[in-house]
Amino acid sequence: MAANPSTTTSTTVDHDGGTTISALHTDILQTHILTRLDGPALASAGCASSTLQALSTEEKLWRDISTSKWPSINDPRVDDLIASFPSGHRSFFSDSFPLLGHRPPSQKINHRPSLPSEIISSVDLYYKNEAIFSKVQETETVTGWFRCSPFRVDLLDPKDSVPTPILHTGGDDTYLSHLRENLTLSWIIIDPTRKRAANLSSLRPVSVQRHWLTGEIHVRYATILTVGDRNVSSEFVQCGVLVTCGGKVGGEMHVREVSMVVEDMEGRNLNGEESLGILQGAIENGKRKKGKRGEEREAYEEYVEMKRERRERKQRRERRLDALCITVAVTIFVGFWSFVLFR
Repeated sequence: MAANPSTTTSTTVDHDGGTTISALHTDILQTHILTRLDGPALASAGCASSTLQALSTEEKLWRDISTSKWPSINDPRVDDLIASFPSGHRSFFSDSFPLLGHRPPSQKINHRPSLPSEIISSVDLYYKNEAIFSKVQETETVTGWFRCSPFRVDLLDPKDSVPTPILHTGGDDTYLSHLRENLTLSWIIIDPTRKRAANLSSLRPVSVQRHWLTGEIHVRYATILTVGDRNVSSEFVQCGVLVTCGGKVGGEMHVREVSMVVEDMEGRNLNGEESLGILQGAIENGKRKKGKRGEEREAYEEYVEMKRERRERKQRRERRLDALCITVAVTIFVGFWSFVLFR
């Protein structure tokens, strides 16, 4: 009869005669050691031995890790949905913990039947790694209005304002720098149909600026996605999240807007059908990786530079075309009057 891993004990010793971790009772491993690990450490521990592999796949361990990292998924509907993933919360963590790499290969999907009937946004905003705002938003994607209108997911109504423990202190540059270092965001898109998820946030802000007119602070997060076949020239799009904050100097900062849009290199907000296809491609085919600090900001700045260069090329083409049209018009005008006057 096979032994129950929760009650067996190994007496393995190492080459120096010392007792290895496999000698510990599995109850101790599971209760007092594995529960102290974060997701990456738990996944690594599962590769060490068959016993640890069996213990580290326990659903409760991964559920506790996931809900601790993303409080928004405590929502009952999301919790039940994640439980239906192939490996439950372990699958969800594997999809959502690594960020989508710089320019992950994605493919635009145009077949209406393949697109999900809804997507779920699970969003958490953190200050110094403590969640200060969490929300789940369900977005229906089957209506003609959604498919044809510019894609935008708003988590707050225009009149809503969420207080935070962040105090507006110090000079303006110091305050903006403080937010850049300490305000992080996770925006996980869940496809309920295919039981997949992806984190579409850059985690850290790619820009923090004060609006010159309203005085509000715009904190922007962005992931740059590649659209098109890898073997041909690809286009880049930006999945951008904007967090708008307000508040008086010396008082609490309030969050007034948290929204997501998908924008192409012409600065055009893509419609729901285009955006949905791109997001689904990123969820299914996007390369996940643990990004280096500052990498997403560099990718965003490179994207902005490519947009600027494209805009300048377009303006040069338009100026050349205008000059050609003027030349042709002048030539026709001169030729006409020359014909009239000297015939």
